[in-house]
Amino acid sequence: MAVNSPNSPRQKMINLMYLVFIGMLALNVSTEVLDGFELVEESLLRSVKSSSSRNELVFQDLETYHSSNPEKTKNSYEQAEKVKAKSDSLFNYIQDLKVRIVKKADGKEGNPEQLKHPDDLNASFEVMFEHGKNDGRKLKESIDNYRDYVTSLVYDTVKLQIIQSNLSTEPSQKASANKQSWEESMFDKMPVAAAVTLLTKMQNDIRYAEGEVLSDLLRNIDVKDFRVNNIEAKVIPQSQVVMRGGNYTADIVLSAQDTTQRPTIFVNGKFLPEELNGKYVVGAGSTGTFPVNGYIEINSGTGFVLRKEFSTNYFVIEQSATVAPTMMNVLYAGFKNPIEIAVPGVASQNVSATMSNGSLTSSGGGWIAVPSKVGTDAVVTVTAKMGDGRTISINKSFRVVQLPDPTPYIQYADANGNPIRFKKSGRLAKATLLNTNELKAAIDDGLLNIEFSVLKFETITFDQFGNTMRDASDGPRFSQKQKDRIRDLARNKIFLIRGVVARGPDGIEREIGVLEVTVN
Repeated sequence: MAVNSPNSPRQKMINLMYLVFIGMLALNVSTEVLDGFELVEESLLRSVKSSSSRNELVFQDLETYHSSNPEKTKNSYEQAEKVKAKSDSLFNYIQDLKVRIVKKADGKEGNPEQLKHPDDLNASFEVMFEHGKNDGRKLKESIDNYRDYVTSLVYDTVKLQIIQSNLSTEPSQKASANKQSWEESMFDKMPVAAAVTLLTKMQNDIRYAEGEVLSDLLRNIDVKDFRVNNIEAKVIPQSQVVMRGGNYTADIVLSAQDTTQRPTIFVNGKFLPEELNGKYVVGAGSTGTFPVNGYIEINSGTGFVLRKEFSTNYFVIEQSATVAPTMMNVLYAGFKNPIEIAVPGVASQNVSATMSNGSLTSSGGGWIAVPSKVGTDAVVTVTAKMGDGRTISINKSFRVVQLPDPTPYIQYADANGNPIRFKKSGRLAKATLLNTNELKAAIDDGLLNIEFSVLKFETITFDQFGNTMRDASDGPRFSQKQKDRIRDLARNKIFLIRGVVARGPDGIEREIGVLEVTVN
């Protein structure tokens, strides 16, 4: 009995024939797959027909609204017309591509709904990329332009994501790996049945996007109508906090107001004239809390009067400004001190400030103060433009002092990788010391966290005879000589880090404290 060893000529021939057989199977599209495309195509066509009918009904509603009230619906109706035109144009272009592909495969009488050669692998490529044209690229650009336009009209994030996903022209991961464009991955060597189904899906996605935009435009018109289920009276003040001498200003409106009707407004027992358009202004002559009570009446259009009450308060305070340094109640000379400046009841864009004995600049919603001289107060002058056009100025003084001395420290990481600062006398492992490249310094007292630049330092070690050995650093870094001395120290031996000179953000150089380290 013959045995087929893996290396025998007989086995090699069997393996080769198997590979050829697998290749032949790969070149054929099974009848079951083609039948599956036909079922999907039928389902998509029904969905397209249903969506088209629904969209037409929505557009007819828009036309009805526009004919009855063109002023109110002008913008929505014009946008709807543009959406419908762009959707129909792209839909018809895709339909033309489907017909051309089917006719390329089945002849002049080809019908996309009755395929004769659904397994044709060349027709879609020839139509989409035939010589002198590139309908594949044109289709991609048309979908991109359409997607960008319709998504600019959609504000619901969920719908927006669905439309962007449906109309995406990004190549799949497999296509990108094969260095194929979107259009090549969609139509190169694609059976006619698959190409037609893909194009029908695009048409369905277009009708879906069109329907969502038209529905949103129709809803926007409804919002402007008086037909709402919750109508409330609102008092909208410029600010509920008013400085003495200023004015309290508020808009009193219905939250579902129809601009074609004028409501009747009563505030604190008095009629508010129509020409004020709901703007209520009253002087603030004294401090305290003051009520704003009343009601709004409006004709509903069906014969009865709708009445809604409102009630709120406003507060009048003395003229003041909040000027506070972010870190402490003093300012440091030569240092960028972050401070906060605010005037109650006044928007930040209407507040400006200057400072004596230094500079004051706005930065990222706050302010940066840089005083010049120690011992001379810095006076911050805040100017605020009030809602009634008046301008007020308020001053606040701060003591100016020099930055305190920083503390030298050695930084290392604990077992979890968290940074640790060794800044007091204590024990440190020799390995930690040898892995430390530089000495650092900072003010870190719970209020300030300001880094300084270490310029130089020296270490003092003692040999076995008690002799003192002084070694200088290499700028902020431990010199090789210093590391060699530390490496030679036995456990429980002490060495000092002293003569530390550091420069702060104020530009001043200073000699700071001593570290006493015990080798662990």
